[in-house]
Amino acid sequence: MGHQSDAIWDHRLGFQIAKDSNGIDQVLLRVPRGASARISLYGGQVVSWKNNRGEELLFTTRSRNKAMGKQVKTKGPNSINATNGGIPICFQQFGNSGCLEQHGFVSTQMWAVDHDPLPLKASNGYNGVVSVVDLVLKPSDDDNKFWPQRFEIRLRVSLAMNGSLSMISRVRNLNGKAFRFKFAYHTYLSVSDISEVRIEGLETLDYLDNLLSQQRLTEQGDAITFGSEVDRVYLNSPNMIVVLDHERKRTIVMRKDGLPDVVVWNPWEKKAKLMADFGDEEYKEMVCVDGAAVETPVTLKLGEEWTGRLELSTIASSLCNDQF
Repeated sequence: MGHQSDAIWDHRLGFQIAKDSNGIDQVLLRVPRGASARISLYGGQVVSWKNNRGEELLFTTRSRNKAMGKQVKTKGPNSINATNGGIPICFQQFGNSGCLEQHGFVSTQMWAVDHDPLPLKASNGYNGVVSVVDLVLKPSDDDNKFWPQRFEIRLRVSLAMNGSLSMISRVRNLNGKAFRFKFAYHTYLSVSDISEVRIEGLETLDYLDNLLSQQRLTEQGDAITFGSEVDRVYLNSPNMIVVLDHERKRTIVMRKDGLPDVVVWNPWEKKAKLMADFGDEEYKEMVCVDGAAVETPVTLKLGEEWTGRLELSTIASSLCNDQF
């Protein structure tokens, strides 16, 4: 967790702040049964989520060195960014578009702990929260140079007693006119072997295949399985999908609201070798399954607020269809 002697525990909200190895503040959430999560203030990014047995559920690359033994440099001060794990927040852009960064700019900004958060409706759908932190990001003058909009984005990350991880993002338009944005929780899940993973809940849906110039196709299988590179945006998806890891006999359940799309990505062998901040064999240990709003950007008028929610939980069985 970093320099524990510098840690500050907030007893009222149940979180701890400490420095990571780069001197960046991270927030630690934990619950009595043992589950924990770490959120870096650089990017407002969840960088770790562990279950009650202390097992890491998110993937982060171990590779910081590639050919010739050279150190890989990231764009920001943190050792984890949107290209190599955790749950980066992708806002305003998702994918390549002109001069904007591929996944927007908020994943490379310093967020702040919001000690006076705006209230959330009691019916937010996620119960049993034990440990919670609220973060806030407001654009700087530099940000406004390439995306001239006035807004604020707030993020609540919480852990429930059963270890479920919840993220609630709220974007408010402070502009004089409407603006549009895309959004995704770019969720890197840790798996035992990608060839043994199944994703259920997306069957029969239309999707945009990014490997075929975003050609619109229809899913024909009874589940998503992996034998080569996959980079798809599933459209008008249900609010719950499951990721089954047969070898670990573990299923991750994703529930979402305000996020109509699901992005599924694994780079596979060839592309993994071309990625400077990704181990050549690490594609076997991860899959990205993102709750997102990317096909149709969100439009906000002055004073309006958009909310996107994601909850991740686990059950100890990979044969769990009858439970849903």
